[in-house]
Amino acid sequence: MEFKHIVSDPGILRGKPIIKGSRISVQFILELIASGPGVKDIVAEFPHLTEESVKEAILFAP
Repeated sequence: MEFKHIVSDPGILRGKPIIKGSRISVQFILELIASGPGVKDIVAEFPHLTEESVKEAILFAP
């Protein structure tokens, strides 16, 4: 699967996978989801993210 919203840059968060254009890691998104908020809640909290990018972060998880 190709991910257009997930990138890894050694200069940002030591190369952890992040949502493109942010410093929000896939790991952080997964932690949020595990603690209860849904995709729409996360986008409301972080309006620079899109539902599509948050959903892709969930799919990216190993």
